[in-house]
Amino acid sequence: MAGTPALMIPSHEVDKLSYEIFSILESKFLFGYDDPKFFLSGNSPETPAKTPKRPAISLGKVRILSIDAAGDGFLAAASLARLETCLRCRSGDPAARIADFFDIAAGSGVGGVLATMLFTRGPEGRSLYSAEEALCFLAKNGPPSAPGRKGLLRGIFQPSSAGSFRRIFGDTTLRDTVKPVLIPCYDLSTGAPFLFSRADAVETDAYDFLIREVCAATCAGEELLKMSSIDGRTRISAVGGGLAMANPTAAAITHVLHNKQEFPFAGGVEDLLVVSIAGGEIFSAGSGAGVPSPSSSKLLRIAGNGMADTVDQAVAMAFLQNGTNNCNYVRIQAHGHGLQKPLNREVKKTMAAVQEILQQKSTDSMLFHGRKLSQQSNAEKLEQFAGKLIKEHDWRKKSPIPIVVLKQMITPRTSSATTITSTVTSSTTTSGSP
Repeated sequence: MAGTPALMIPSHEVDKLSYEIFSILESKFLFGYDDPKFFLSGNSPETPAKTPKRPAISLGKVRILSIDAAGDGFLAAASLARLETCLRCRSGDPAARIADFFDIAAGSGVGGVLATMLFTRGPEGRSLYSAEEALCFLAKNGPPSAPGRKGLLRGIFQPSSAGSFRRIFGDTTLRDTVKPVLIPCYDLSTGAPFLFSRADAVETDAYDFLIREVCAATCAGEELLKMSSIDGRTRISAVGGGLAMANPTAAAITHVLHNKQEFPFAGGVEDLLVVSIAGGEIFSAGSGAGVPSPSSSKLLRIAGNGMADTVDQAVAMAFLQNGTNNCNYVRIQAHGHGLQKPLNREVKKTMAAVQEILQQKSTDSMLFHGRKLSQQSNAEKLEQFAGKLIKEHDWRKKSPIPIVVLKQMITPRTSSATTITSTVTSSTTTSGSP
């Protein structure tokens, strides 16, 4: 028992070691353990600082597009049309499309519909829609809430509008996209989010779904939509993607960093270029006792907007804390503008409001630090980001090393009723451009 008191006396070396361990864990999981100057002073030569090894030469960056669930799609479509125009001017290719300059697209709710419109393979092998065509489609058919309209888009974002989605996408499936796509919904049968993914679809019919049903699932809102995979083995009881994942940016980043078969050189956020676009729905503030109580659907949308902001702040912090130029992550969203329209508002006025949002100063986010007004407008950020995409696009033309190695099918499916008849190869490579 004589040695017991000595054991209870704090040891300086033990305290020092505990502090170093805690510091490493804290930096690893909260701030990114990249800078050896943060911890482990020169008095501890026996515990060298961890220095991540980076390639001697740049291996390029994976380009990610993410579109939120909220809103009617006008802000996202207009932002992408603006970005596409910049890409066409800088590349000298008047036929360039958004899908030519991104390696993966993620979209939730209305954002999922836009992502699939821009990345589904069309009859000529290119993407089904350009961003400009998608914007014209929205402007022509009107927003879902447009009064007195019987156009395609009045009910297009409801699960009952499978016929409308059929007219857009036909019988195409997740395998029929020019680049990887990620579309979320919430599966009530498993009580967990479900992510529709091209990477899974090319491996087995059990995870391949008709794109029209994928769009209906992510736009289902509070309505239940039962659907199944091509071979019927995977069955989903879906409600809207906005309920499960209003902002899919973090899911897209996670997919890229863990999918080493398709993105072998993506080791961290320093290897990414990300543009995230908000849906554009901001609820106008009311005053006085005459303000009606919000409906349950409106409360869900407000909660979704809050979750989207949290994801934005966390992603922005990840880019900043890893020493990455924060311009590699761009977030486009309204600031101080409401896009919720009175019943008599016309599409032209909505488009005018969207263009005004693109010209206004953008905001930058950081977790626990809130937002600050940027010196650049949303349009200027898109133009700057276009320059980065062009630089990456040109670099890949000269690089002998493929940055993206997409999974390709050797044997195509002979019919939508067949079971697993496809094999997968990783020998076919692509640099991210058709």
